[in-house]
Amino acid sequence: MDTKHRILEEALTLFSEKGYSNVFVNDIAERVGIKAPSLYKHYKNKQAIFDAIIAEMHQRFLDQAQVLNIQGNDPFRDAEIYSGFSEEQLIRLGTDLFLYYLHDDYIKKFRKMLTIEQFRDPSLGAAYSKLYVDDPLTYQGQLLAILVSAGVLHGESTETMALHFYSPLYLLLTICDRDPSREEEAIRILEGHIREFNRLYGRTKE
Repeated sequence: MDTKHRILEEALTLFSEKGYSNVFVNDIAERVGIKAPSLYKHYKNKQAIFDAIIAEMHQRFLDQAQVLNIQGNDPFRDAEIYSGFSEEQLIRLGTDLFLYYLHDDYIKKFRKMLTIEQFRDPSLGAAYSKLYVDDPLTYQGQLLAILVSAGVLHGESTETMALHFYSPLYLLLTICDRDPSREEEAIRILEGHIREFNRLYGRTKE
């Protein structure tokens, strides 16, 4: 791993351990094993490191989405893919994505850091809302709207449908973050949730 990526890895670890506000550039440089001036050759300040961590996390998700044969950031392309999925395929995909978010060390540390810091720093609270509420609901609302328009699903409010689908996933993730022993229970509930969602909104392809 090159120095630039080591800085991100060590910074994220420190942020998750001490909180973003309690970590300084010198702390990150010391953890990496370099001097602060050397760190500034790669990132101009702590905010730049934070922004790079978000970009890295997003790229990791897109890489994982590709492994799972979806786009992950294009609701029109993903709607084409999902419309051909059986319920069992949707359950496997939902489970794989859930486990990725639960166990990927990079994403897990970032989520822990933002969960703590959202109440201390308004800008980090806004980042938390964007990453874990607004962006997922917007994407899923667009995806569901396309599927409803195509007749794959039916529903009067895709905004409500997105809330119905995403909220239990988010809740199960937070439960497992606090108590990893409940992972098996969460996977069982997740499977039931996807089946119930399909029954309520009427997938036409099984």
